Amino acid sequence: MTQSNNKTDLLQETDLGTVVAQATTTDKWQVLPYSAPILPIHAALLRTGKVFFFCGSGNDPNRLNTPYDSVVWDVNNGTFTRQAPPLDSNNQPIDIFCAGHSFRPNGMLLVAGGTLRYDPFYGSPSALLFDPDTEKWVKIPSMNNGRWYPTVLTLGSGRILAVSGPDKDGKLNRQPEIYSVNFPNGWNAFPITSALPAYLHLFLLSNGDIFYSGAQMGGTGVTPRILTLPGAFTQSITEKVVPGLQNPGFGGDQAASVLLPPAQDQKVMIIGGGGGTAINRVNIVDLKAINPTYVAAKPLNYARKHHSAVLLPDRTVFVCNGSKINEDTTQSMLPAEIYNPATNTWTVVAKQNVPRVYHSVALLLPDGRVVTAGGNPKRTVNELRLEIYSPAYMSRPRPIIQSVPQITLSYGLQFTIQTPQAANIKWVSLIKPMATTHSCDAEQRLVDVPINFRDATSLNVTITDNRNIAPPGWYMIFITDNNGTPSVATWRRVS
Repeated sequence: MTQSNNKTDLLQETDLGTVVAQATTTDKWQVLPYSAPILPIHAALLRTGKVFFFCGSGNDPNRLNTPYDSVVWDVNNGTFTRQAPPLDSNNQPIDIFCAGHSFRPNGMLLVAGGTLRYDPFYGSPSALLFDPDTEKWVKIPSMNNGRWYPTVLTLGSGRILAVSGPDKDGKLNRQPEIYSVNFPNGWNAFPITSALPAYLHLFLLSNGDIFYSGAQMGGTGVTPRILTLPGAFTQSITEKVVPGLQNPGFGGDQAASVLLPPAQDQKVMIIGGGGGTAINRVNIVDLKAINPTYVAAKPLNYARKHHSAVLLPDRTVFVCNGSKINEDTTQSMLPAEIYNPATNTWTVVAKQNVPRVYHSVALLLPDGRVVTAGGNPKRTVNELRLEIYSPAYMSRPRPIIQSVPQITLSYGLQFTIQTPQAANIKWVSLIKPMATTHSCDAEQRLVDVPINFRDATSLNVTITDNRNIAPPGWYMIFITDNNGTPSVATWRRVS
């Protein structure tokens, strides 16, 4: 089942030349002929190009003490491989429902926290790695306390920060901790912070500070703020409030937020959200300003919450999923929208076929398409159908990356990309693979790789020397031509 959207319909008021140029350019949704074997509450794109889904007990308290599935999906072949569940020291399943996750520099996915009990929820202290090569779980030392609905963020050092979420006694865990293989016990906790919300959206900034966008899961949220981690002159986190956010109360609940492309611009956008009823608010903050302040941007055409925001390789932001009202699937059949930062405009594109609300995900694939999955409007009602969105650029002739000789890209490296379309390439981009849940993704970012010079068949480019702009790890390299059409990605490790 597919649904297409001819762009000619969207350009009736433009000049004839533009209409003709776009007349054969279409975007489309495709519901796949098979479904996911588990509810994809958590999703991550592995450096192998495969997609990793897991859900723990999957919002079903009857499954709390039963074995849990996780699966690796080979998108190209349409097959799923199940993994043996991780076990605790008593050989009981570790429930990774509502954990946090981010990628280590070697490409392993670190998963921290999860569920010890339901209603009220208590957080697990467990920590695991998932190896994309062996497609197996690896246990690592547990955190100092439990976390449910935590946020996990990879830093420029390669260490990984875990914050917030109810602890093993159901109380808010206000003590951040950092994971490193160099720590004797794996995790190092430091002094208590203010009460940060669950699944708060965090972004690593160019100077090593961390920005909380104001988006989170549940509650009224906390004022957006810049967090500075302990250093030589302080042993605790310091905080600087960022003002200006419209609807700062329930407006942050189940909002989406992204670091706008390219990452060097240091602009964060918060999109939609709301309490029972969604809002269409969109605000942007320039974090390079001396006194950063949110300002209003063009609002969404459709108010939504429980939605997903995905950075596309043409440097736009794709928004899909979500509902106008809570977990109401009758209010969730909304057309997707694409935001162009260069023009501050939203374009309504094709409508997806599958309604997706709470516990839904979306992520970018290496070929430039977007997969959407999941949806859990109430307990034991699980949406398992899979749907893929093909942006309009998928129907156009695409540039080709023939080779990138370097296996590892070191910071500040000048290197060459071989492409027969070199004369027509506008951008070279690094895109970090997504690891997402609950509309929250601290991983995804698009990093500009400036073009120094070119000849007919190659581009000479230089990667950033700032580890905070491009945290160490695996990235997809895309080249995008002057028509906004990207290549298929080539994977490289930045280290």
